[in-house]
Amino acid sequence: MLSNIGIPGLILILIIALIVFGPKKLPEIGSAFGKTLSEFKRTATSIIDDEEEVIETKKKQHSLYEDK
Repeated sequence: MLSNIGIPGLILILIIALIVFGPKKLPEIGSAFGKTLSEFKRTATSIIDDEEEVIETKKKQHSLYEDK
């Protein structure tokens, strides 16, 4: 969906945001948005790492049971 926006659409969105929020609020909004994306990425990576650990543990347990 976002890949269809293009450069002109992105510029239009930025101009509308500038008009609605004003030049003083945009850096604050951008910073908050960046922090939110960063936290989301960190959380998603943590969840994926945890799931990979669980899968590895289950594989090890399964191989131990097969050896008996």
